[in-house]
Amino acid sequence: MVRYQQIGLLFLLLVFSGCTSKTKADSHYDKNKGLKMNRLSNEQSPYLLQHADNPVDWYPWGKEAFEKAKELDRPIFLSIGYSTCHWCHVMEHESFEDDSVAKLLNDSFISIKVDREELPEIDHVYMSVCQAMTGGGGWPLTIVMTPEKEPFFAGTYFPKDKRGGRSGLFQILPMITDAWTSKRQDIMTSVGQVKNYLNRLNSKPAGNNFSTELITRAYDQFRNGFDEEYGGFFRAPKFPSPHNLIFLMRYYHSFDNKIALDMATKTLKQMRLGGIYDHIGFGFHRYSTDRHWFVPHFEKMLYDQAMIAMAYTEAYHITGDEIFAQTAREIFTYVLRDMTASEGGFYSAEDADSEGEEGKFYIWTEQEITEVLGKDYSKEFNDIFSITTSGNYRDESSGKETRLNIPHLKNYNANGNNELESAREKLFNVREKRIHPLKDDKILTDWNGLMIAALAKAAIVLDEPVYLDAAEKAAEFALHSISDGERLLKRYRNGVAALDAHLDDYAFMAWGLLELYEATFAIKYLSQALDLMNIMVEDFWDDKNGGFFLGSDQSEKLIVRSKTAYDGAIPSGNSVAVMNMVKLTRMTGNTNWAELAEKTIRAFSEDVNRVPTGYTLMLTAFMFDTQNSKEIVIVGDSRDRNTKRFLHTIRAGYAPHKVLLFKDTAGNDNKLEQLASWTSTQNSINGKPTVYVCKNFACNQPTSDLQTALSFINE
Repeated sequence: MVRYQQIGLLFLLLVFSGCTSKTKADSHYDKNKGLKMNRLSNEQSPYLLQHADNPVDWYPWGKEAFEKAKELDRPIFLSIGYSTCHWCHVMEHESFEDDSVAKLLNDSFISIKVDREELPEIDHVYMSVCQAMTGGGGWPLTIVMTPEKEPFFAGTYFPKDKRGGRSGLFQILPMITDAWTSKRQDIMTSVGQVKNYLNRLNSKPAGNNFSTELITRAYDQFRNGFDEEYGGFFRAPKFPSPHNLIFLMRYYHSFDNKIALDMATKTLKQMRLGGIYDHIGFGFHRYSTDRHWFVPHFEKMLYDQAMIAMAYTEAYHITGDEIFAQTAREIFTYVLRDMTASEGGFYSAEDADSEGEEGKFYIWTEQEITEVLGKDYSKEFNDIFSITTSGNYRDESSGKETRLNIPHLKNYNANGNNELESAREKLFNVREKRIHPLKDDKILTDWNGLMIAALAKAAIVLDEPVYLDAAEKAAEFALHSISDGERLLKRYRNGVAALDAHLDDYAFMAWGLLELYEATFAIKYLSQALDLMNIMVEDFWDDKNGGFFLGSDQSEKLIVRSKTAYDGAIPSGNSVAVMNMVKLTRMTGNTNWAELAEKTIRAFSEDVNRVPTGYTLMLTAFMFDTQNSKEIVIVGDSRDRNTKRFLHTIRAGYAPHKVLLFKDTAGNDNKLEQLASWTSTQNSINGKPTVYVCKNFACNQPTSDLQTALSFINE
């Protein structure tokens, strides 16, 4: 990668050397007299709609934009972001609402806006370009490319004018325009080099299978980077990365390593104490800007709520510590209250900004709290939540006191305090009257799959039937309303489902359905998961090198067909696919899934070996596959009290590397046998609930004694 960074930077130097900034163009756009809405006004994405009244002549990604660029022989100015991105808002207000910037873009470029959450493959391709050319990335992502979608300039946020040694659009855009006119050959040389790099990046030959040593190496890296005082790993900013914590909890289970569990639970407890948690309205903010989990980046993402809730649920399942259960329940309270559509699907996110200020909705003065709670009790509340007159939230740039406070806990001593809960409710009701941050109300298939999985798992572990109801309703909605009748679609908003689904949509929704099967034992969910996985193999599988592409073979062709297994903010589609396939091998007995799982692992083995901590969900799937995994079948009458007791007790135990199937003798149907033929010989003994436990390709003797069954499961 370093070599291609150098190529990209060399190109920029060649293009920009000797160029001088042109005089700022006069405005030709008057918001009060001219066109008030651009083409983005016809889109559904809240992010695109935020830019619909910009003076920039924006196009959505599509055929019209590229044909116009070819017709006029102009480069494409591509801007990628998402609705809750703070610096995307800054760049819009500073630059894209500015008439002079708009004139530079409108006169010499075709400008395209992309919502990365709707078009993740496009985002991934061009983010790879940015990382290769500049050594970094992030959003807003800024790309300049040819009308053939070939990039030659990349960056992230750019100010309007040069500032602090950083070039602004007033300098960059005229330089690129000049290069397009007079140095086209240099541009095309750079384009060719970038394309070669991307092709090699996405067509690596298969490597070796994983090993136990690789799992241990990932653990060692986490151990070396662990913050003993505040939890979390490595330096600030700190991200929750709950799949890393789940990996550590599974590592503890597999290798009886208490340190791994302690790292995970310490991190979860410190996160819950900190300002990254919304103590008034619940749910987690995106990440912490400091090592203390104190000052958050205030946006709230659906995928964070789902994955973090999974981690807290699993921590409770292992430890029985009620603070983990309480936190998971509060996350779901937030999601079901604020992020659930009437149709059953889940909204995507809530912004960090309100009234033009990041975090304004969530921050309090001491006086505001006193006015709500009264002088007597506010003193106790303020002590518990570290509220001060001068404010605990200091100005980010100057460090000066702001008189503003982020509620956060010193410890858990007040947990379960009824008076404290009453005070929280009062503050919540007052806060509800404030101007709310923007809610991104599009419903995304992949993120909904994550939340379905989280709710289904928690419904059993926390014994909350309402979670199961919500998960089932969301699954029904997604499968019937975010699809074209045959295949999934990506997004639903305002009654309209659209956009090609990506790998993550299929993998994550299948995950949710598999969790729903084990929570309900409704055969339809196992059948639907299999259907989605089969389509995923048909449309996304890389026949040459193994693994799954992000986009299907029916999707728009980009400059490269990209493929990744990196577990970033959320697990990758490839990692989740491996976990699904490992489970399906054991559920159905179909070893084709095992072969595909191994080929996927081998496709990314080089990357995983290089940085194992970046691929923890795939490593977790490998642990599931190799570390004492079990297939459990319970045969019995679903109406029978003893059968229900067997099901409840076996589900209650923490055995993460298991699949659980239920063969219902009521009605004597063979629906499970149709999907899992290996269960055809497994029957009830003497009319009693009977448990079959298999591990390492060998089965224990069937038993109708619950304690014996538990000993088989736990050995």
